[in-house]
Amino acid sequence: MDAILAALVALMAIAAAMAAVLSTLSKAAIFALLAIAPCVYRYRKRIYVIIKTFPRDFKFLRRYARSIFRSKRWGRQNATVAELFTKRALKYPDDPCFIVVDDRTWTFKQMAEKSNQVARVMQEHVGLTRGDVVCVFMPNCGEYVWTWLGMAKVGAVSALINSNLRHKPLLHCIQVAKAKAIIFSDSLAAAVAEVRDQLPAELKLFQLYGKCAADVIDFGAEMGKHAPEYPIVVDKPQYKDPMLYIYTSGTTGMPKAAVLPNSKYLLVVVATVHMLGLRSSDRLYNPLPLYHTAGGLIGTGAALVDGIPSVLRAKFSVSNYWSDCIKYECTVAQYIGEMCRYLLAQPPRPTDSQHRIRIMVGNGMRPAIWQQMVDRFKVPQINEIYGATEGNANIINVDNKVGAVGFLPKVVPASLHPIALVRTDEQGALVRGPDGFCIRCQPNEPGMFIGLISQGNASREYHGYVDKSDSNKKLVRDVFRKGDAAFVSGDILVADELGYLYFRDRTGDTYKWKGENVATAEVEDALIVAVERRDCVVYGVSIPQTEGRAGMAAIADPTRSLDLGKLACDLDLSLPSYARPLFLRIMNDIEITGTFKLKKLQYQKEGFDPDVIKDPLYFRSGAEFVPITSQLFKDICNGKVKL
Repeated sequence: MDAILAALVALMAIAAAMAAVLSTLSKAAIFALLAIAPCVYRYRKRIYVIIKTFPRDFKFLRRYARSIFRSKRWGRQNATVAELFTKRALKYPDDPCFIVVDDRTWTFKQMAEKSNQVARVMQEHVGLTRGDVVCVFMPNCGEYVWTWLGMAKVGAVSALINSNLRHKPLLHCIQVAKAKAIIFSDSLAAAVAEVRDQLPAELKLFQLYGKCAADVIDFGAEMGKHAPEYPIVVDKPQYKDPMLYIYTSGTTGMPKAAVLPNSKYLLVVVATVHMLGLRSSDRLYNPLPLYHTAGGLIGTGAALVDGIPSVLRAKFSVSNYWSDCIKYECTVAQYIGEMCRYLLAQPPRPTDSQHRIRIMVGNGMRPAIWQQMVDRFKVPQINEIYGATEGNANIINVDNKVGAVGFLPKVVPASLHPIALVRTDEQGALVRGPDGFCIRCQPNEPGMFIGLISQGNASREYHGYVDKSDSNKKLVRDVFRKGDAAFVSGDILVADELGYLYFRDRTGDTYKWKGENVATAEVEDALIVAVERRDCVVYGVSIPQTEGRAGMAAIADPTRSLDLGKLACDLDLSLPSYARPLFLRIMNDIEITGTFKLKKLQYQKEGFDPDVIKDPLYFRSGAEFVPITSQLFKDICNGKVKL
């Protein structure tokens, strides 16, 4: 009763206040307020969302405007990465550019001189000119960057090959690049020698450091013969010229070479600097592979163009991550894929919070561990990035929203967004309306993430792969109007009421079981908690005479200490019945790609046959997991076991 009386008193007070305000207004003003009141009421939800998200959207649009201004200015100037780097090197020759952990510091002057010598050597031995391709095959080091930078100075393209590749995948990457030469370090000489007989005879081989084979040119010795002065270039490189080939990670097959022109590299630079709010006093920690976008572009661009030094580590080390950041006074640190979970799995230590890191930036952080990272390591800002190397649809979480990979600004009409979520069917194919065009998703409706293409606009251009047939497979036309086109990411995202975007799954990773669609990412998020952050992947496997695919999980447990009874119980509490893995595969280790993504395609193909797979296999029978024997496998396949 007291609460009701209090509410009535409050309403009366509000009414009195409104009457007092209205008494001061003219009749025209009162009439105008009454006229717009129905519209305000009708669109009250949208108005609330715009007001709620305005600080976020304004912050983004301000930074976006700065990025686009610089990008367009460089476009008008026909600038290149090599040209902008050279200007900075002349102005600040002794400033550090790259600091290699436990090795040395490369100043701008040293980077400039070495890259000049690289260009001159390649001009002499290969006749390298604008548009030619050279493969670069090295581990993380400062030499890696000045090698491809030297090629960029003459307008040549550097194909950055994953240093972990061997045999057929390595051969494939060299062949698809159609390169004139390959430059490799002494540590990878044996890998090149293994495929030498299958390489074209005219392909020139250059080795940096170490003793060279008879048919290999000593790259370091040849560089020493040339003056460290800028090469003479007749056909000068252009803003839109290809500069790098970056290979996809190969989670679903052979790597594909994505084309990265100067324009896109510079777009990544301005996005990194302005969207993250980087300062000239910052120092970036980069333990990621330099042959991929995260390490090779985000991790190098701010240093080369804007002078923000980058600390390179030869290989990610979970035990040295924070101690490196402390030692080298880093303020920004990169992550990717499963790295954050590896960091959390380490025993707590003082270095967890003794660092000066104010920003962590990367992609692939699972929502389940996001807050744990913030709480344990005391990092005030985490910027999750989403994008594809070959695509034009890139987004970033600028305001620490846990789990979000980006957002759609609500203050901007959807029709003006360069990206969109569109409806798909259960197989991932785009659904079109009666008018023949794609249908935008409503809030909380999962859909395919696409990027609308606008050739001539650096942020919306689509460059695709070296193989144009692969490029065309990623395109869709007549999206929202006749004649338009978009890049199809292949990823399913969902936007909430405030426009925040969350990664849901990849098409092909979703499978159907018992009439329900199961998103592997969601199952993995639950599983990773239940198995105490061990490596794990989830996929669907086919069972004869059964519709859909049953869930199967591969879990890394080399000590065989996982309590399967407890696991079954935990999964029952966290997942609906149709999403719980029916099969388990206990492994010593789960293979990951160079970008710390867990592979699953091969495991999916191998299925759950104990006569084929030597790892322990288990089947969910009632409340527990039981070992899969040859007889049980046959009974499952013959339909004798209830699933």
